[in-house]
Amino acid sequence: MTTARHRKGLVLVFTGDGKGKTTAAIGLSVRAAGHGMRVRIIQFIKGSWRTGEQATLRRLAPEIELTRAGRGFTIERLRDARISDEEHGTAARAGFEEARDVVAAGAVDVVVLDEILGAITADLISLPEVLALIAAKPPMLHLILTGRDAPAAIIDAADLVTEMRLVKHPFTAGVVAQKGVEF
Repeated sequence: MTTARHRKGLVLVFTGDGKGKTTAAIGLSVRAAGHGMRVRIIQFIKGSWRTGEQATLRRLAPEIELTRAGRGFTIERLRDARISDEEHGTAARAGFEEARDVVAAGAVDVVVLDEILGAITADLISLPEVLALIAAKPPMLHLILTGRDAPAAIIDAADLVTEMRLVKHPFTAGVVAQKGVEF
């Protein structure tokens, strides 16, 4: 039996309750840039924290460009009470409109929507909108979606789904988030 070999833009999903979803997407972005591909990363949910990836990716522009389209975490135990649901929604909407524009323009090879699944869970972006974006992507564009709790419809639409599963985390032993590891 022979199989046809062809190239196509993939939809990749990194999900689960374990650490490493953003890390995997950033690693793939660096790999793609190393092959001369242009990458656009749009981060939802993540707010004003200064992160290592933010500092490093600035140096990799224009091959990799990063937009922070979040106002911070939306889950209660990490949420900043000073940021209203409306502010979260406005930031997510702006990020998603940017994602639509970037995908439609077809000027990049890889688009990462980091924590888009969290934006769906928080009702900041609707599942049908994300599915429509997946359906509308150019044939050779690689689209990466990250976040916990990938809906079944996203999994069905994806070409590759990797679930990061929490086995052990230092947070449970009282260890705070470590610079260079968690952010």
